[in-house]
Amino acid sequence: MIELASVSKVFLGKRTVTALENVDLSISRGEMVSIVGPSGSGKSTLLNLIGGLDTASSGEIEIDGRRLSGLSDDELTRLRRDKIGFIFQFFNLLPTLTCQENVSIPLHLRGWPKKKIEERANELLNLVGLSPRREHLPDELSGGERQRCAIARALSVYPPVLLADEPTGNLDTHTGAEILALIRDLHERLGSTVLIVTHDIHVAESCARLVALRDGRIEEDRAGRLKYGVPGVPIHDPAETH
Repeated sequence: MIELASVSKVFLGKRTVTALENVDLSISRGEMVSIVGPSGSGKSTLLNLIGGLDTASSGEIEIDGRRLSGLSDDELTRLRRDKIGFIFQFFNLLPTLTCQENVSIPLHLRGWPKKKIEERANELLNLVGLSPRREHLPDELSGGERQRCAIARALSVYPPVLLADEPTGNLDTHTGAEILALIRDLHERLGSTVLIVTHDIHVAESCARLVALRDGRIEEDRAGRLKYGVPGVPIHDPAETH
């Protein structure tokens, strides 16, 4: 589903910064993967490259069999629109639009008819448990409700790839656990490939697979340790029985 081959990203300026260096990564369809590492390790850069929000300095990235470097700007825009949903730490909701209107934005960009847009937006808000708040503005919502709205917007076309950049980073522990549980539930129901960039080791370990970056390179790639995503509560592994 997602393939990276010898991907590097170098930022040029007053000084040259190598954010990623010769990264090889393969993620299968339907996997839920966390990307972890200290600040400056290249986590968000990696997510931006996979999402087509930035371009690699070298190497190749493929999404669902399509090589990003071979796409025109219009083709890349369509791929992001049709294949990828983005969830951001700070929600990025438009403050003057209601929940329903924020969720509807990607559907308007696709040219859907008004009735179909309204039906899908209501379906998504119900999916994330936000139907009673559909007419509320972002400032009238709690942090968790704003993130639920942002998730509903990211899922507007039920994309095969969902990219989340610190989705719990701006939330308290309890609300963050709720949002993580929601993402996992949606992943299981929709079968999307999910990548989560996080500083929170409990969030990271709740995914089936954990990829750790350091200094722009993959330092570790292994299975996560939590089966059901309850922060701080490891699941007993029968193989560890003495």
